[in-house]
Amino acid sequence: MDLIRGLHNICPRHQGCAATIGNFDGVHLGHQRVLQMVRNDAAARGVRSCVISFEPLPAEFFAPADKTPTRLTGLREKYLQIKNQGIDQILMLPFNQQLANTDANTFIEKVLIDGLAIKHLLVGDDFKFGRNRSGDFNLLQNASTKFGFSIAQSPTHTEAGTRISSTRVRSMLEAGDLNQSMALLGRQYAISGRVGYGAQKGRTIGFPTANIMLGDHTPPLRGVFAVTSTRESQRAPVAGIANLGMKPTVNGTRLSLEVHLLDYAANLYGDILRVKFFHKLRDEKKFASFDELKQAIANDEANARKWFADNPAVLSTNN
Repeated sequence: MDLIRGLHNICPRHQGCAATIGNFDGVHLGHQRVLQMVRNDAAARGVRSCVISFEPLPAEFFAPADKTPTRLTGLREKYLQIKNQGIDQILMLPFNQQLANTDANTFIEKVLIDGLAIKHLLVGDDFKFGRNRSGDFNLLQNASTKFGFSIAQSPTHTEAGTRISSTRVRSMLEAGDLNQSMALLGRQYAISGRVGYGAQKGRTIGFPTANIMLGDHTPPLRGVFAVTSTRESQRAPVAGIANLGMKPTVNGTRLSLEVHLLDYAANLYGDILRVKFFHKLRDEKKFASFDELKQAIANDEANARKWFADNPAVLSTNN
């Protein structure tokens, strides 16, 4: 799948496509049905399928610096999940002040017509766009007549009678409910990122960890978990325990994801790891000493090993 970073990187083969627009945070089952529809629309017309999305997400751009909203998927994980749906290309628009100030009609002309020269557009039933969210389906319908592209509206997708949404998935993850979130995502919740250098305190107490760089990605999940991890260069999953939080025992000031892999030793610095969360072991806690922390991690490891022993299938799958 082609990742097109901004309008200036569109080339002729990217044009004349069937497209959809959205944040696609989480690429949950509702999103997947939209992506299947646009893929079918593209195939019926003999053109490429395209997703138009934003980085950062608009909610992140508009949020105060000290109140960054959580998001389900960073760019790397979102790209992977959209690619897995068989989409041909994704146009990633930088959401900045210029784009925020762009009115709906200008967005249509600059992005959809001049940029992608779309043949077909599929949008959700609640889709709004442009400055002050002034653009809607009716405006796009009028534009489709003017510029000669077809347009369709995606229906609401539900599960157990309730709308499938990124907000619902975030709420489930904030509550630590990995089973319910899996039911809406269609897969285990995962975070992908590059391994960087942390404080390296884990190795001093016998539990070396891989520090996954989150960048500006703020996941909704918190706590200690039984996880699997895969490297880009080695697809077999490896069991581990992960701490996703602020590391209060060492007076951490930034959210971090640290993974201790079980029975696995390798230099991971610079590698891309994909961490899948299967079972919550406990909430994060501030301990009075490193000895107490060491004992807690030992208990976490024992509990994780028992969980993996009871659920061996998770180490033979990698989706």
